[in-house]
Amino acid sequence: MQRRGLLHRTAERAKIAIMRTPYYRLVLLALTLSLSINRGIAADSPLTVATDQEFSGWHDAIILRNGVVEAVIVPSVGRVMQFRFVGETDGPLWVNEKLAGKPMPADPWKTTGSFGGDKTWPAPQKAWNWPPPDVFDAVALKARVNPDRSVILESPESPRFGIRTVRRIVLDPVAPVLRIETTFEKISGAPSSVSIWVISQLRDPVALIVPLPANSIFPDGLAPGSAALAGFGTREGNWLRLTRDHRAQKKLSNDASTLVWAGEKELLRIDQPRIAGATYPDNGCSAQVYTNADPVAYVELEMFGPLQTLHPGEKVSATNTYRLARRTTADLDADVRALLAP
Repeated sequence: MQRRGLLHRTAERAKIAIMRTPYYRLVLLALTLSLSINRGIAADSPLTVATDQEFSGWHDAIILRNGVVEAVIVPSVGRVMQFRFVGETDGPLWVNEKLAGKPMPADPWKTTGSFGGDKTWPAPQKAWNWPPPDVFDAVALKARVNPDRSVILESPESPRFGIRTVRRIVLDPVAPVLRIETTFEKISGAPSSVSIWVISQLRDPVALIVPLPANSIFPDGLAPGSAALAGFGTREGNWLRLTRDHRAQKKLSNDASTLVWAGEKELLRIDQPRIAGATYPDNGCSAQVYTNADPVAYVELEMFGPLQTLHPGEKVSATNTYRLARRTTADLDADVRALLAP
């Protein structure tokens, strides 16, 4: 009995000594902060997630809302279909009325523009030509809502590339800001040299603004193969200002990190920081603008991540940030400069 009591007292002294160490206190503080943060998310965050909602005829929509803006995700067509201010019935993203509410067909691109919305493809395009390959554009995606109220969209493995796509969609708790982290996971097959290509299909704009990098690798702001600016756009200082050509498709690429869509009532800024020293597809391009001709009036703002060779078990990620703003004046340039301000 005396020996057992001695062991108990020794263990208690050791426990007290450990609790007095700086490391123990640091771990305890971290756990306390973690629990506080988690309780804050659960109880106090204005973020809400609603599943199985109706949107444009689909009934599986997931809507993330923070009281200011909302993002609408439709897993059955594998896309983020809208990002808009709460209370608005429309937003910058284009929804193709010809496919609205319909299930995924075998080849959605038989309908010009496909579904619209925001999605991902592998770049460069010369690796697959046309139409966009299998799971990247033509399958329903598996969706799940995380405890932090982010949403994951996950594809099956691509038979052609041996790659699975995973998109994590996060709405800022209070600001009109959406972030989408896109990951390509190499599952099987020969090594693949790929870049993450994110395509945002948007409504016919008042203007598209391409801020030019200060030290662009393209002296005139246009990569080889870009459409001439005549009838399509103008260079105005450190901007390219573009409009949709009603008569012909146009495409422009360069090394920008930011693209801006401007409508009558709102602006959308899309950012993906360019990584210094990295190799990019299509002669070093990290951004691309595409405008479609009549009668299907939409445009695309597209961002590219660096090229990376993936072996089975490896993955690469790229994050787009979307910032929505209301037009506040009749002066478009003033509104755009305010949106682009640091």
